[in-house]
Amino acid sequence: LTVVTFGLVVASALAIWKTLMLTTGSESPIVVVLSGSMEPAFRRGDLLFLTLFGADAARELRSGDVIVYKLPGQDIPIVHRITAVHQDPKGRVRYLTKGDANPVDDRGLYRTSLWVSREQIIGRATCFCRTWAS
Repeated sequence: LTVVTFGLVVASALAIWKTLMLTTGSESPIVVVLSGSMEPAFRRGDLLFLTLFGADAARELRSGDVIVYKLPGQDIPIVHRITAVHQDPKGRVRYLTKGDANPVDDRGLYRTSLWVSREQIIGRATCFCRTWAS
């Protein structure tokens, strides 16, 4: 009975996660803030709820939005605010980001580019939950 209950709990959690992925358009609809770079807006342990362009298509990303993005070669996504939006001559939109508590922008993190591309973005923070851990 215990194994069956455990299996049902795991299956339910996976179904809920998959539903959230489909409705938000994000591969990771909920993320945990891991550092203090976004204080005072978000603290370590806060939960961010993300949407991506599928569910959020009517709303383009703009300066001031908090996004979560993943850089090549890094396993941990970064939660930072867009400070500038840039469109190159080919029409591709790129973003410059910065942690609210950081003194400089994130160009030192990007390594291979001066901007974050749409393909690197996991989602835009639409709301958050302050946890007891923060």
